[in-house]
Amino acid sequence: MKFYIALLVMGILTQNFVLSKFLGICPFLGVSKKLKTAVGMSAAVIFVMLLSTAVTFPLNSLLEANGLGYLQTIVFILVIAALVQIVEIVLKKYVKSLYNALGIYLPLITTNCAVLGVVILNIDNITGYAAQHYGFGHAMVNSFAAGAGFMLAMVIFAGVRSKLETADVPKGLKGLPITLVAASIVSLSFLGFAGLVEGLGLL
Repeated sequence: MKFYIALLVMGILTQNFVLSKFLGICPFLGVSKKLKTAVGMSAAVIFVMLLSTAVTFPLNSLLEANGLGYLQTIVFILVIAALVQIVEIVLKKYVKSLYNALGIYLPLITTNCAVLGVVILNIDNITGYAAQHYGFGHAMVNSFAAGAGFMLAMVIFAGVRSKLETADVPKGLKGLPITLVAASIVSLSFLGFAGLVEGLGLL
């Protein structure tokens, strides 16, 4: 149970994919202007992460058993692309407003390195430090935590950017420069969680 809690804390806070690992920066900067689109994108990413893990985790065992482990990355990208297409079709049919709000960033989930990163990290954990007690359930929890961390970063930054719209920003910093400065400050704030897992004795 402690290991599950550790995975959640690490994925959401201490090893946040966006603010600590710097994965998924494209949608983080592109879709965080409004809270609604930030939450919608994050929910889609969580869904894709969970589905991708559910498919790729057992699929990797099949690849390894047949000596095709070298195809891992290509196969994983194809799986993620297919799942994103399914999400896009569902949103277009049932949640048209969110589909229009996400725009080009929805199909870009396919190339969101956070999604590919979490499925590869799950595979690496099988033979890494957590090999002795890392299974399918742990992989799913880790994927959910990574997605929840992505959502937390998106929601926080959406709030920051809404404040920036009314702030008196120097002319030379308006636009992308102040956005990057704000992102770096938010990222630095997460350094305060460093060592939390070890400090609580979760690992």
